[in-house]
Amino acid sequence: MNFDRRKATIGDMSPSFATLVIRLVILQCVFMENPDDLAAGIETTPQFKRFSQRNDVFSRAFWDDTVRSAASQAFFASYRMEAIPRRGDGFTQKDFALRNASWLISDIMTDRFATDGRREGFQAPISNDTPVAGEKVHFETPSAASANVKKAAVFFGADLCGVTNLDPRWLYADRVDVRDMSTAPLDLPEGLTHVVVLGHEMDPELVRSYPSALGGAATGREYSHEAAIVMQLAAYIRNLGYQAVASMNDTGLVIPMAVQAGLGEYARNQLVITPQFGPRLRFSKIFTDMPLATNRPKRPGVAKFCDICTKCADACPVKALPLGPPKFGGGPSAIQGVKKWTSDAEKCFSFWIKLSSDCAICMRVCPFNRDFRSWPQRLWLKLALSPARGLALWLDRWRQGRLKPAHWWSRP
Repeated sequence: MNFDRRKATIGDMSPSFATLVIRLVILQCVFMENPDDLAAGIETTPQFKRFSQRNDVFSRAFWDDTVRSAASQAFFASYRMEAIPRRGDGFTQKDFALRNASWLISDIMTDRFATDGRREGFQAPISNDTPVAGEKVHFETPSAASANVKKAAVFFGADLCGVTNLDPRWLYADRVDVRDMSTAPLDLPEGLTHVVVLGHEMDPELVRSYPSALGGAATGREYSHEAAIVMQLAAYIRNLGYQAVASMNDTGLVIPMAVQAGLGEYARNQLVITPQFGPRLRFSKIFTDMPLATNRPKRPGVAKFCDICTKCADACPVKALPLGPPKFGGGPSAIQGVKKWTSDAEKCFSFWIKLSSDCAICMRVCPFNRDFRSWPQRLWLKLALSPARGLALWLDRWRQGRLKPAHWWSRP
């Protein structure tokens, strides 16, 4: 049979073979929405639907009585100088003071338009303070344009930068109007084609102190850092003459975007494992119409390691992480129609409330939470991503354990 696309037609094929081809094409359209899905480890079903941010557990804590409580409101208030210090190590007044101060820049940004219902960076994209230049800067190739943007990203302070095509599946179905927790349109400009994903490393020592209010300072510091960095990079792109919408946790699911941008691989603890920093990252993103060369997703073997490792699930105090293989489904705070490891968001958030701080035990105990600048750790990484992953898991028992917050304070 001649498979020259200019000549071959369904009519040239036998009925049974034509039926088989049609079925394969339909299956590809249903289960492979993006040609990079296989490389990214993404599998969807016809039941897939875009996620409404109103259903994330933090939004539900303001309207859903199964999550909202006096304790949850006290949890949020504790980030605005209302924390109740405890005697326990890591939960003293100075620990909460450092944590709350670390969030300051992020808080200033998110409060700017709260009276208009926009909690920017978390439940609405960040408003642009820089107009788009009337004249575009043209680069010789999309690769040159990407290299330029990545250079600027690192200059502003990003630790990682990748580029992917804008995949509408990961955009939220709507945003949240925080005045009454109703839904509102995303209001993204038309013509956006790419996403620039930025990675921001969390402080390794503070991550080792989780669970503690001190550890929460690592989270807050990076949200404040990424707020400045993503706004600066968006302003740079707009000054080049292109649309650029800065975004943090708002507007779309950044985890699959980071995977598609080639920054890392999805893991059991629902974090992106990167070869530079393991899971120890926050991510931000910029939506743009700038013609850019994209990065390809990579699957070096993290998922295969997670298949034999359950350290994050075992260490979770409320057993919010799954022990088995990836699967479809999940609760109301999970995207539907995607095969993945999914946490019990309600259990997870209940522990945050109990702590009066965020928890990242799953990040701390992850075997990939290492400093890969040293050659022994890079050697371990090679083992972990090879068929000798079982040996790497066995060797992980000698990795450093939890850092007592008091020890962090006492260090010079």
